[in-house]
Amino acid sequence: MTRVLIIDDDEAIRRMLRFRLKDAYEIVDTSSPKEGLILALQHKPDAILVDLMMPAHTGFEICQTLAGLSFTQLIPVFVISGAPQAIYKDFCDALGAQGYFEKPIDFNLLQARLAAIASHDRQNRRTEPRIRLRVGLKVRGRDTKGNPFESLIFTENVSRRGFACGLSVPLGRNAVVEVFLWIPTAHRFTGEARLAWLKFPETPEQLCGFEFLGEPREWIF
Repeated sequence: MTRVLIIDDDEAIRRMLRFRLKDAYEIVDTSSPKEGLILALQHKPDAILVDLMMPAHTGFEICQTLAGLSFTQLIPVFVISGAPQAIYKDFCDALGAQGYFEKPIDFNLLQARLAAIASHDRQNRRTEPRIRLRVGLKVRGRDTKGNPFESLIFTENVSRRGFACGLSVPLGRNAVVEVFLWIPTAHRFTGEARLAWLKFPETPEQLCGFEFLGEPREWIF
């Protein structure tokens, strides 16, 4: 069953969300933003609903933290707030939120968004652990317009068969790049990698997740 984590200090809102969603989803909830981050790591929910204004930590901080952790950065986060969308939605989007719901909540729309997540094939979920490690790479390929590019980058995190990195080049879905280990004396070919996910596309903060096509060589594992 699809698991949803609710982080909201308002007990009435959490109770209403549990009541409306409990028949279709496994619900985990907390009033504490700090505990919410722990629960996100422990339960690996399929989606997270977070209130924007809470004591001690705001929904902004929760979104930013979840987006920065390799084990949670692919989990869709939906903001729930009494503040109008016009004030905060763009900022929440920039922090990685997948949706913004004003109170009173449009439950038909919320359930439609959650249903879309439940039906997704989840191909981008972690299949192996990643570790935070800064590795120099050269990546070479073509952008969305077909223009060749070559960039020197550093990884944000790595796994046995993939890595995440900041790369400001506009990339198409499933783009394939050549990857080289960047060392002082040479660039050693590692393999070809496919774009698996993309955050903050076509911005200076664009973050890319790549998966190697086949077993990489000259890799760190």
